[in-house]
Amino acid sequence: MKKLRLAGVIRESIVDGPGIRMTVFTQGCPHNCEGCQNPQTHSFDGGYISDPENILREIDKDPLLQGVTFSGGEPFMQAEALSQLGEKIHSRGLDVITYTGFTYEQLCAGFEDHPEWRDLLLQTDYLIDGKFVLSKRSLELRFRGSTNQRIIDVRSTIQSGSIVEANL
Repeated sequence: MKKLRLAGVIRESIVDGPGIRMTVFTQGCPHNCEGCQNPQTHSFDGGYISDPENILREIDKDPLLQGVTFSGGEPFMQAEALSQLGEKIHSRGLDVITYTGFTYEQLCAGFEDHPEWRDLLLQTDYLIDGKFVLSKRSLELRFRGSTNQRIIDVRSTIQSGSIVEANL
């Protein structure tokens, strides 16, 4: 599997999706959202290089995990490696949530130039899309920072051909 540039990993989180989840924070983000909670992840040169096999070994040690969340940074900047990791996570019976500053529509429009985006999207069960917008910040939202962001059920969206939002 292709190596990842990470900002860090939280082995058990209850704030990055439903249930107990491992959260993988990628390093590097082009969005630079004002008020970002993870500005240290913006630099594409920061963080550290990690072998995804290390993440899988940690997943295998924790029977309480319901899934894994890819956050950032911007996970779609490392879509190839994360799609490979997502496939291995699914083979363990866990789900995958991916946070992105792109919208679902922007990702789909970029498939021709970035076919690996499709691969990661197909390994994502729920996509939290859209840039964080400080003026739309709300502490009342589950798993989102601003009201413009959506929780998208990716499989249902692909099947129906229109956005299907989930209520996690």
